[in-house]
Amino acid sequence: MSQSPAAAQGAAARIRSIAVAVRDWFPTDAMDRRIGVFAWLSGIAELLIIATGGAVRLTGSGLGCPTWPTCTAESIVNTPEMGIHGVIEFGNRTLTGLVGILAIVVLLLVLRIRRERRDLFVLAAIVLGGVVAQALVGGVTVLTGLNPFIVGFHYVASVSLVAVCAAFLARRVEPVGVRERAVPKPFAITTHVTTLVLAVTIVFGVLTTGAGPHSGDSASVRNGFDAQLLEHVHAWPGYTLLALTVVLTIAAWRSAQPVRRWITALLLVELVQIAVGLYQARNGLPELAVGVHMVLAAVTAAVMVVVVLRLKRVRSASPDVPAVEAERPLAV
Repeated sequence: MSQSPAAAQGAAARIRSIAVAVRDWFPTDAMDRRIGVFAWLSGIAELLIIATGGAVRLTGSGLGCPTWPTCTAESIVNTPEMGIHGVIEFGNRTLTGLVGILAIVVLLLVLRIRRERRDLFVLAAIVLGGVVAQALVGGVTVLTGLNPFIVGFHYVASVSLVAVCAAFLARRVEPVGVRERAVPKPFAITTHVTTLVLAVTIVFGVLTTGAGPHSGDSASVRNGFDAQLLEHVHAWPGYTLLALTVVLTIAAWRSAQPVRRWITALLLVELVQIAVGLYQARNGLPELAVGVHMVLAAVTAAVMVVVVLRLKRVRSASPDVPAVEAERPLAV
């Protein structure tokens, strides 16, 4: 039985009304609290992925689920026979799903403001694409029997996603406009050099771990490098990073640079990171200390990203109006 024209028009009107209501639900301002909450949750989830991934490796659970994308050839999930290693590995895989959901939510929340805040939309899209790519790399990691170079790339990619999440949070609280340098040029150059040194430190840290005892599975091979030599090589850029950060911190406070509090935060994180690194090196690489070291490296990278972004500020529209202060909290 066909609908009457009046009924069809009524149904169409209701659909349009629902569509408008759905559209109006999405934020129209980057400072909308929903964007902040889910952006923070997304960043925290990315850190948790690193922590649980570290747990997988440090407990020898890397092949707790020996196949991919299923846990075994016969089961999607871990089975009781697989024991605690199966639980740990499958738990890490499950968390990937949560990370993906949060990335999708953030992308949808900035969809309506994608023209005004293209930067936020691009950053959110990078995170979502990165999560998908990370899942595929994780599969390759399992299928190659935990190849240490692929495992290392997997970690570096995770740290990069944490950094992108930090960039999203930092840019979200800044107004739209032409950006200009907020610090002296020598200070900005030194900061960029410090960023490069941090990247080198993380890469050598990955190579050091790949040569060490924590392979993720007793049958997995290591990268073949001398672990003790790499420990020393890894320390050199680490101490250089600390020295440069101390110089930047002193300079920032002496000349009241707008990034001085974030530089100080970076220095504090580095001091804790170095303390943990020395402890683990002198105590036989205890699993918990190694895991904390891995997470702190990602936190260091995230704070470094905020420091770099805060080297610039939005140019004021009028010469009589002071430029926007570059240092501000990452609000929810």
